[in-house]
Amino acid sequence: MFKTIFLQAAGDGSGISSLILFGGVALVFYFFMIRPQQKKQKEQKKFIEEIKRGDQVITVGGIHGKVLTLEEDAVSLEVDKGVKMKVQKSSISLEASRPTAEKGKKA
Repeated sequence: MFKTIFLQAAGDGSGISSLILFGGVALVFYFFMIRPQQKKQKEQKKFIEEIKRGDQVITVGGIHGKVLTLEEDAVSLEVDKGVKMKVQKSSISLEASRPTAEKGKKA
């Protein structure tokens, strides 16, 4: 069975069309999967670099807090009156002080 399939594929010059099809699928995959993810990662990195003292943020775990101090790779958050937590900068996902409608908008 496979022998006849290979013979048919080799006989009518469909190798080029298969290559074009594969290239098209790769382009679609890039533009719909890889590129948006890279853009999202770039925006997240920019957001983390722009965090400043006094910002209201939400961590990946869902903890809401206010930024008290910034260090090289960590942030101290005030999560309640007098309750402080130290978290990695990379664990901060959103800025809570912006209205919800703006979070979904693209800049």
